Amino acid sequence: MLSRARYANALLLTLLLPCFAACGDDTGGGAGGGGTGGATSGTGGAPDTGPMYALTVQVFGPDGGDTQSYILVTDTLDSDQPLSLDDGVEVLGRALGVGPDGGGAVFVASDAAATVTRYDLQQDGGLEEGDTVSFQGKGLAKIGEYGSQFHFVSGTKAYFFDGPTAQVVVWNPEEMAVTGDIPLESLVVPDAILTYSSAPPLRLGDDVITFGGWRIGPEVPSLAAVVVVDSATDEATVVTDERCGYVRDGVEGPDGMIYVATEAYGAAVHRLNPDNAAAPCMLRFDPETRQFDPDFHVEISTLFDGDTAGSLFGGPDGKAFLRVLDESAFEIAADTHPRVLASAAAWRWASVTLGDAPEATVLDAEPSGGSVLSVALGDRTFLLEFAGQESTTLSELGEEGPGAAALTAPGLAFSAVKLR
Repeated sequence: MLSRARYANALLLTLLLPCFAACGDDTGGGAGGGGTGGATSGTGGAPDTGPMYALTVQVFGPDGGDTQSYILVTDTLDSDQPLSLDDGVEVLGRALGVGPDGGGAVFVASDAAATVTRYDLQQDGGLEEGDTVSFQGKGLAKIGEYGSQFHFVSGTKAYFFDGPTAQVVVWNPEEMAVTGDIPLESLVVPDAILTYSSAPPLRLGDDVITFGGWRIGPEVPSLAAVVVVDSATDEATVVTDERCGYVRDGVEGPDGMIYVATEAYGAAVHRLNPDNAAAPCMLRFDPETRQFDPDFHVEISTLFDGDTAGSLFGGPDGKAFLRVLDESAFEIAADTHPRVLASAAAWRWASVTLGDAPEATVLDAEPSGGSVLSVALGDRTFLLEFAGQESTTLSELGEEGPGAAALTAPGLAFSAVKLR
């Protein structure tokens, strides 16, 4: 009995850890490397001006403790050769590496402190450690959640959407200084944990748009939120709706409306105990009027003959996708945890046509975890898919869902950035 309990605990930890958000603080220095071609050309060692990328991976110690992270630099996203930790820049804690696309720098933060450190790409492909900025003065004790909570407005302005303090920290990535904050008091729900979308914010003109969801113990309150920040004025508008909860995903539809939907975790909570969460739903938000459409409400299960579904996200060329649970691929028990169900490799891919009457088509792609973590690198979008705690595979997202594995890295990569 004891050995079975230990096995169950280990299995739960393995399934839970990849789904928790991570952020990183940087204490290491030196040059990073990793990639199959290196940062220089094969003959003569001349600097290569081709694409360069940085993946920040988290490597867990025994029982999930003693986490160390590494910044790995690579010149390719298409290689059969896994990246190596050997030349990575070490970072204390569970770290994230973020930055503007092609900006030549990666900004690293972690759960070890409320700081962000800049690393600049050198001509030889290494990283040079630069200045550090602290968010502690804004009340943050650490930087957590997802890399998508960072948004780079310009070379001199960036946002960090923080859940625990319900605010946007405004900072200058060039000067490495905090320049302000944008309170989001209306997102505070007593006793609830606020979490933001794991997908990058939408950018419509000056508006930066993201989405919030809440958890209260085992329950998901029936509350959705769209957060619109005018980057020209640093003023925020928060609009809420009470028709369903954990609505952390949103995409722009062909009609210019923003469609939002319950994420897989909220869908899993409802599947396991309908009293703990409203039925997963899709809502529609007008970015011009900044109002939800009161006449648009779709229970997502109706698109799949009653099957549990959620996690709406965008793909290339305006494509949109949902995930639908295939219960033949995962046995649900009385004590199944919602996070385990949301992370189980049992969620099939479906394309969805957005509009007044959405339609969905289940695709042939292999099922995988329902909670989706994606990164945009140049004009390509990649899914970050975990194999337990051991490795991360980048798979390019195409019109028919995920393609073949493009690159593998040790540990868990919750973030990646194109340096040039």
